Formats: sequence, structure tokens, C-alpha cells
Amino acid sequence: MAKYIFVTGGVTSSLGKGIFAASLAKLLQSRGYRVTIQKFDPYINVDPGTLNPYEHGECYVTEDGAETDLDLGHYERFLNVSTSQSNNVTTGRVYQYVISKEREGAYLGKTVQVIPHITDEIKRRMLLLGQSGEYDIVITEIGGTIGDIEAQPFIETVRQIRWELEEHDTLICHLTLLPFLKSAKELKTKPTQHSVKELQALGVMPNILVCRTEMELSDDIRKKLALFCNVERGSVIQALDVDTIYAVPLEMQKENLDTTVLRKLHLPLDKPSDMTKWNQFLQTLRNPTREVRIGLVGKYIELQDAYKSIHEAFIHAGVANQVKVVVEPIHSEHIDDTNVEQLLGNLDGVLVAPGFGNRGIEGKITAIKFVRENNIPFFGICLGMQCAVIEFARNVLGMKTAHSTEMDSNTQYPVIAMMEEQKRIKNKGGTMRLGAYRCDLQKGTLADKLYGKEHISERHRHRYEFNNEYFNQFEAAGMVASGRNPDNGLVEVVEIPTHPHFIGVQYHPELKSTVENPHPLFVGLVKAAVDLKKKVDSKELLAATNG
Repeated sequence: MAKYIFVTGGVTSSLGKGIFAASLAKLLQSRGYRVTIQKFDPYINVDPGTLNPYEHGECYVTEDGAETDLDLGHYERFLNVSTSQSNNVTTGRVYQYVISKEREGAYLGKTVQVIPHITDEIKRRMLLLGQSGEYDIVITEIGGTIGDIEAQPFIETVRQIRWELEEHDTLICHLTLLPFLKSAKELKTKPTQHSVKELQALGVMPNILVCRTEMELSDDIRKKLALFCNVERGSVIQALDVDTIYAVPLEMQKENLDTTVLRKLHLPLDKPSDMTKWNQFLQTLRNPTREVRIGLVGKYIELQDAYKSIHEAFIHAGVANQVKVVVEPIHSEHIDDTNVEQLLGNLDGVLVAPGFGNRGIEGKITAIKFVRENNIPFFGICLGMQCAVIEFARNVLGMKTAHSTEMDSNTQYPVIAMMEEQKRIKNKGGTMRLGAYRCDLQKGTLADKLYGKEHISERHRHRYEFNNEYFNQFEAAGMVASGRNPDNGLVEVVEIPTHPHFIGVQYHPELKSTVENPHPLFVGLVKAAVDLKKKVDSKELLAATNG
């Protein structure tokens, strides 16, 4: 049967439990073990689908259409395997299920309580992936911080699972913070001790202590933590701040984390770890040959996590091109005709980001007009693609009032309109076109060239689409629909063949970019940016030589 590792956090939030869990999983995977990771979130929302990105960062979408926590993106990027609906569970989803069963009479008139009914449902979901036979190890990240009221049912469930299973079938990794006080010039262990004490009070004893720190842990600090937190001395793991999240697995390997975990789970240690590809990726990331600047035009740029997968996809694409991609965040609300050249004129490429609602739309359209007319490499995702369609309709086809019915339901030219199956839907959560859908690419197009194949599958999250009533007018004027869904004719990809690099997609390619498989559309944009920069640099050099 599968082994279960639970990752908890203490002292403060945002310590990086997701990155730690993904790093541990990567190390175990590198030894040949079949590993998956799941996230249990304590909030009462059923899923993050209706949350504002400022609240919780981006909403990550899986192949099977689940709207999930952004940590699942880290899991997929590190492991290069897909997650599913089963990999993210919230308090809201658990309560929704239990209450629906109560309404059906499934509990035979019993009083429905947190224990055992809620904890039993959490337990069922925690053990589900491990019972499938697909995995050797299941890592479960518990959201929130020890001491939070809303997380207590999850911790109680972990306690019950540890009691029910054999001693060596479960493991607790507790991630905590060791603050450095400059005035005292020392690391303080007391917050960690209190955090572990809080965990112990809930009936759970950590096996491994992972300490986020700015300073190296001395032997004395490790000994003190082991003594007062009741863990083995070799199970106090140092987690130093690093220059990139992709360095974390290797730092954890230096601390012998994978060896310690396998030993405690009574799993064989004879399979050597192979992190060769990961090391090569990291070496290229840290030693780029040149630098390109790409503008990210969006409306949530104040919070980097709102576009987390896009930022990571640029890192992957940069490594594939052996360059450093400097992403310049540009708020679409601040773009207009008076400053667009100043904001975008010196960039090597521009990506217009996805989003919902009217705010910042005109700035996105203005930005797209500028890059289209000035031959700057462009990539539009979801709403970014729709804005490219609107801009082309207004400024090339002469439809001056063209718009999306999302922004203007009475527009004279609804070039973007709501999908037919969406018109009768009232609830917002989990009702969009979600998950993986097929797309056929037109031969000889930019999309075909970048993907290198005719048939693809990509993940979606949208309600509005290109209005096919205008299809012929767009193609006649020079905007080609180079990718379409074979089942319903939905336009998935648009491009302008006369432009050096102009492509927009209705889906979200950033969700499928991983360390081992950088997404071809991001690789293509970065390459186009590199080519433009080389051309500009050579012109400037020639001018300087002639001068």
C-alpha cells in the first residue's frame, strides 16, 4: 500500500509548504518512486474558482477541469505529471458533500457532527489517491498555519490516520520559521518550539522539522531544536532562502531529506537519485547568454501570484532559449494613447494576460494596437486573445464600436460573445468551459510551426468566445484562425501571418509548462523576442560603427 507524508506549517503563513512538498516529491520521484501531492485547504469556499486573484493568487485548472489552488501548479511543474480533482480539497467541498448526504438521509437519522462525519469524509479523501494503486507515496499539504481554528479538523484527521495505520506508513514534516534578530545577532528557536507544542497538543508529533531560515543552522541550534521539539537530531532540516524555487530540491538533497524520509518510512534506499536534468536546468537558468525584456500587460500585476504560472512559464522558456527573461509588469489601467510608446516601445515582446471584467480592457486594446503596428512580438492568452480580436475589428475592419458582450451587451459588433451553453447558467462556481479540450492546427501557420504537430490538447477557463459570424471578414482582412476545436468549431488560436510574431489563444498554455517540457508558445515568444533584440542590437552597432 502507499505511504503517506503530511506537510504542516507553523509560526507564520507563506513559508513555502507547496514548494517544499513539490521538492520532496521531486527527490523521491528521482529515486524511482511513484509520487503524487494533494492540497487540503481550510477555507469554506468550495474551490478557488470564485475568488478574486488578489485574495488567493491565480486559480489553477487541471486536465479534468478542477479549479484549484495555485500550489497544484508547483506540483505539476516539478513532477511533470498531471493532477486532478482529487488533488485539491477544501473545507467547503467537504461540508457541501456531508450536508448533501445528510439531506439524502444517508446517516440514518444520526446527529451529524465534525467528529466523526466531517473527519471521516476528510479521511476518505486523504487516503483516496493512495488506494488507487497508482502511487507509492502520497504527500498531503495541509493549508494554513497550526493554531488556526479552521484547520483543526484536518489535523484531527491526520491524528486518526496515524493511529489507524502502521507506524512506518505515515510521516509528518513540519515546516516552520527561525527568525533572525539583528539586535541580538542570533536565530530564535522559541517560535518553532511553541509551534511544535501546539501541534503536539492536537495529538500529532512531527517526525521531521524543516526550518526556514536566512542563516546557516549551527550544530548547537540543531541539537536544541531536536531536544525541545522531540525529533531526531538528523531530522532537523535547514531550509535556507535561495535565489530560485528550482534550487530548493537540491538544497533539500544536501540536507539528506529524501534519505531521512525513506528511512523513516522503511522504504528501500538502494535506488540512486538521478537529478541530472534538474541540475542542467538550474545551471542554464543561472548562466544565461543574454537578457530579453517582455512586458506582462494585466490588471492584477500588484500581486505576482495572480499570474504565477505565466511567470514560471517564462522561466522555463528562458532556459530553453538560454536567456534570462525579465518580465516587466504593466498595469493595463494605466495605458493610453499618450504613454503607450513610452511603456512598450523598448520591450522585446509583450504578453497580454487573461482576466475577467471591464477594468483595464481599453489599456489592453491600446497596447495590442501598438505592438501590432510596430512589429513587436505579441502573445495573448484568453482575454488577451479576445482583446486582440476586438482591436483588429476596430482598427483594421473599421468596426469602431466592436466589443465583447461581456463588457458591452449591446455592442453593434459582438466579435466576442458568450458561448451558447453558458447563456442559461446562473451559478458562477465551476460552470465555465473548464479543463482540457482538443484543438486542430492549420498547417503552415505559426501555431503549427511552434507546436510541431497538428493535433493538440489545452486547458480552458472561459465563458466567451470568438463570434464565428465574423470569421470570414477577419480572415479576408488578414487575421487567421489557425486553431479550431474539431467538435464545435470554436476558434482557439488567431494569428496575423504578415506580423513577425502575433498569436493569441483562447486557452491557458501557461498551465501546462513544466521544467522538463517548457510550453512551445512561451518558447516561441521568447525566441521571437531574442531575434528582435539581436536585430536591434546589430542596427545600433552598425550605426555606432558608421558614426
